Amino acid sequence: MTAVADVAETIPERHYTHHEGRGATPHRSNPVVIHRELTTLDVHPGHNVAEFGTGSGYSGALLAQLVGPTGTVTSLDIDDYLVKWANLIHHEQGVNNVHCFAADGTTGFAQCAPYDRVVAWCTPPLLPKAWVDQVVDGGLIVAPLPITALPNMTVVAKIRVSGGKPAVEAVFTGGYIEATASPKTDLDLPGRWVDWENRFPAPSWISIAWRENDDHLHTGARTALARLLKGAHTEPYDGSEIDWPSWRTFAATLDDPQLTMAGLNPDLWAIGHSTPTTGAVLQQDGTIVADHPDSPSLSILRDWLIAWEDAGRPAPETYTPTLASHDEPGMTGWNLRLTT
Repeated sequence: MTAVADVAETIPERHYTHHEGRGATPHRSNPVVIHRELTTLDVHPGHNVAEFGTGSGYSGALLAQLVGPTGTVTSLDIDDYLVKWANLIHHEQGVNNVHCFAADGTTGFAQCAPYDRVVAWCTPPLLPKAWVDQVVDGGLIVAPLPITALPNMTVVAKIRVSGGKPAVEAVFTGGYIEATASPKTDLDLPGRWVDWENRFPAPSWISIAWRENDDHLHTGARTALARLLKGAHTEPYDGSEIDWPSWRTFAATLDDPQLTMAGLNPDLWAIGHSTPTTGAVLQQDGTIVADHPDSPSLSILRDWLIAWEDAGRPAPETYTPTLASHDEPGMTGWNLRLTT
């Protein structure tokens, strides 16, 4: 058993995630995934650790045990309600080396830095420079990061900081809720890069990589979404069951300027190709939706799917990760990109 698995046996997970006074926490991750990320984080007694995304407080309790009485855990969440409850539950459990604060974690938390380890349970728009600056030399960051500027196109990255510079040591399948400037109430709608959203007569949304070429009324995004919703052509994908992590990673690495993600209903994501006059996407259930049977976007999407199958449906872990420096107001750090 790993140290994390040993520690998990001593933490009453459900007491955190389904506390009788607060009820179930909607912002919570699968415990199996939490254990994987914390194992990757390689926490040792005495470490000073920061986590971004307090959630139920369960991950903070695990970290508190891993760092031991000589270590410290700083936990941040944008939702003050979650922070207050996590602090209370930690107190009830006698956990006194975790301190939770309501704050925007994308700017780090310099008051308690430097950190030996940083872990994030929410996805920033890029790897923030503040995180790297607040980690000791040789320290580790484990965090979900976008691999293109569309929602839900993420991997989890293990990043080593050396000489003030980050380097990716590994990537894994996974992703978490987007980090936002205020508490997120609609869990069906991405928190970032939504170019048009319909709330009536039913929820739907679209995100386009070509947003910089759209106008201020989002005419292209609106039209593309409408074409996919009204009288659209549908057909089943003729391959085997969709491996969604593989497909979304492959699509992101195409780096195509017309790449598109959509939610045509609240339960299914879809990835494909669109322009202001045409669109086609593959949904998670294996249904292809297009504006027309002879749609140019449908032809391109089919070619992408053939290329994906010919590549052997590669796993996210098989790609080569690189970090590209990015500097603009409020967005300073590194973009993660994957290549074959």
